[in-house]
Amino acid sequence: MDTQLLNSLALFVLAILVGFEVISKVPATLHTPLMSGANSIHGIVIVGAIIIAAEASDPLGYVLAFVATVFGAANVVGGYVVTDRMLQMFKKKPVAAKADAPKEA
Repeated sequence: MDTQLLNSLALFVLAILVGFEVISKVPATLHTPLMSGANSIHGIVIVGAIIIAAEASDPLGYVLAFVATVFGAANVVGGYVVTDRMLQMFKKKPVAAKADAPKEA
């Protein structure tokens, strides 16, 4: 097996472990603000995946670039959905007019 591939896979596994460890320590009340703030980071992940796809020369490189692009896009879309739901909680709900209120002529 190629040494560069082995080093890349080891780095990938370490990134997964560190990411899981960091996220598991975040309280549930902070997940929504962190998700909305992480959209720009996931955008950078997508750009990196596109650069990897442009330089890929074998099927494994194409598959890894595709998976990175899909995961990055899913995180961006999920972040915007969560942010939108969070912002909907702060909007005032319209007050319905009372049925028994007298009508003005």
